[in-house]
Amino acid sequence: ELTGLKKHKRFARARLARLLEPSAHRVEPRCPHYVRDQCGGCQLQHVAYDTQLDSRRTFVGEAFRRLAKLDVANPPITPAAKPYDYRTKLTLHAQEGGRRIGLHRYGRPDEIFDLQWCHITVPRLMELWQTVRSLRPLLPSSLTQVVLRLDRGGGVHLVIRVGEGDVWSGGQRLHSELHRRGTPVTLWYQPAGGAPRALGPGTAFPATVFEQVHPEMGDQVRDFAVQQLGPVSGLRVWDLYAGIGETTAQLASRGARVESVELDRRAVNEAEASGPPALRHAGRVEDLIDRLKTPDLVITNPPRTGMHEHVTAELERLRPARLVYISCDPATLARDVQRLQGFRLTLVRAFDLFPQTAHVETVAVLEAV
Repeated sequence: ELTGLKKHKRFARARLARLLEPSAHRVEPRCPHYVRDQCGGCQLQHVAYDTQLDSRRTFVGEAFRRLAKLDVANPPITPAAKPYDYRTKLTLHAQEGGRRIGLHRYGRPDEIFDLQWCHITVPRLMELWQTVRSLRPLLPSSLTQVVLRLDRGGGVHLVIRVGEGDVWSGGQRLHSELHRRGTPVTLWYQPAGGAPRALGPGTAFPATVFEQVHPEMGDQVRDFAVQQLGPVSGLRVWDLYAGIGETTAQLASRGARVESVELDRRAVNEAEASGPPALRHAGRVEDLIDRLKTPDLVITNPPRTGMHEHVTAELERLRPARLVYISCDPATLARDVQRLQGFRLTLVRAFDLFPQTAHVETVAVLEAV
């Protein structure tokens, strides 16, 4: 039985009022927040994992067939090693001066429920969250977000974000209390629009710089994508939307002459400090692409919105021999492939970076024709 049915031009939305007969593919959600609080962080916890994988394959295939007008079969998918306990970063939102800190309810971005434990996040971060919850009076009254993050070296970070113009002087006290309770953490304080400031051990690159929230699966995607470029030694390769330079480093280690573009200056600084020599640019890809040297090969990993139309137009004009596209949204991937008429789609592979959700990571290989 359904309730709240709302019909739109091409789809309808409703909520489940009562389950009359469960499907053979239905399972009991592990997380109490999933049903009780209608958590928006997951969408498929009630679906058996094998069925989730089949659904994600279908999401990709249908996007190509419907939006790119290509006769593409549902691609193979690489499953995650752990369907739960995998996220190494979790952003929580605050309301009522921090009296409620948690995640949005599904389809209701203005409503937040108070989080106890997120079952897709690594337990180490959830253990930190239990301690932080017990210290809630020490958090700033102007709190807007709390970010929990586990870095590649095993360091734990806690980012406290407040509103624009607000000042918080209690960071040292919170950090000392966390340390006293046996929770070593780097505490970051970040006012809106300002740079983060660290309290605590280590000088790791800012915890606010983008990094894949499922590192093990992210590594598999990157390795696969780089392999699809083929031999790169001596060739000029563009790494677009380069992040902290992990793909650039892998390409350079194989002898490529890499030219990369990344919007976040802090990520570029980290890449320059820790990565191999490469020609790196900080800025928007659509603003800089006309200045880059003509590539032999291209690897691109844009955000969920996909590539700017000027970027696809320039790739279409230059037509590098091979273009490998890493995407976190099948719809924008299919749209961009449709724009790249001078290329032929030769391979598609899906990866399950985000179990229990409707998201899927995809690698598409295009060759110039």
